[in-house]
Formats: sequence, C-alpha cells, structure tokens
Amino acid sequence: MHLASCATKIRAMKNAAFTLIVVALFALSVPARAEPELINTFKDWDAFVSGEGANKTCYIASVPKKSLPAKVRHGNVYMTVAHKPRRKIRDEVNVVAGYSFKADSQVRAISGATAEDLFVSGNEAWAYDPKMDGRLVAAMKRGASMVVRGTSERGTKTSYEFSLFGFSAAYAAISKACKIG
Repeated sequence: MHLASCATKIRAMKNAAFTLIVVALFALSVPARAEPELINTFKDWDAFVSGEGANKTCYIASVPKKSLPAKVRHGNVYMTVAHKPRRKIRDEVNVVAGYSFKADSQVRAISGATAEDLFVSGNEAWAYDPKMDGRLVAAMKRGASMVVRGTSERGTKTSYEFSLFGFSAAYAAISKACKIG
C-alpha cells in the first residue's frame, strides 16, 4: 500500500473518531433527547444540528491541522461555532483543549489581521461577548486558517492551527438549519 493511501486512511479514521467525540461531548451540553445529527462535512468542518423546534442547536466543528509543541500530549482539541436560537445566541465561538488552561490566563485567536483574546474556563476558551464572536466568525469566513495560542495549567505554551477550508459552507449550512439570517 502506498504511503499516501495509508495517510488518507489514517486521516479518515481520525476524522470519524473526532466526529464521534464532538457529537458525544456536545450532546452533554444540549437538552436531553437531543441527538446530534451530522448535516454534512464541508472540507475541514463538520456541520451538526441537535434538537427540534425551539430547542434546536446548530454547530460546526473542526480539529487542528497542526498542534505545537509536537512532543506534548494535547488530548482532543477542537473548535466549534454554534447557533442557539432559543437562547438568542448566534456565532458562539468555543475552543476546547484536552487539558485545562492556566487559571486567569487568556487564549489568543488569530486569523489574518484579526486577533482576539478569549477568556478561559477549565479546558475551554470563549469570546467575551457576542460582538467578539461576530468579529471572529467574520475573520474565519475571510481567512485560510486560524491560530489559537494558550498556556496549560502546567505552564506549557501551546499553539493550534485550524484550517478554515469549508468553514463558510459549513457556517451557511448551520445558519440555514437554525434559520439564522
């Protein structure tokens, strides 16, 4: 078997495992009986819908293409952008690490000329307000990648590069599914 063929199969297995992890983790944060359903995969982003009617939540998720430092166990790292119409939440950006971030630190998200500092809570990082979420999403629609930098509770400086290929199409799919104009 050729090396390229093996790499493709490994990447497909990682993506399938990632999808299962994200579905399971996100299911814990939405109302009971809300089985997440994959809408579609758009290059490097997966689009999901969970719940029905007023309880519908729509989100997209991706894993980093590059994680630094290379010799550190990063755990399951991913980024989501969610619409939660019932709670009047749109474009909620969330970064999840496989470890806890340093308390009282910030995570820096950079895409093109846009750079924002996110607050941390345990192993997650969030925008400070909806306007920041909106700026991040606008930058993600325009950009090719987003780099996220943080510090673990052990003091390790980490960096993740997320591809934005497929982001706009995945975002459009969840906006349609949740009727966000």
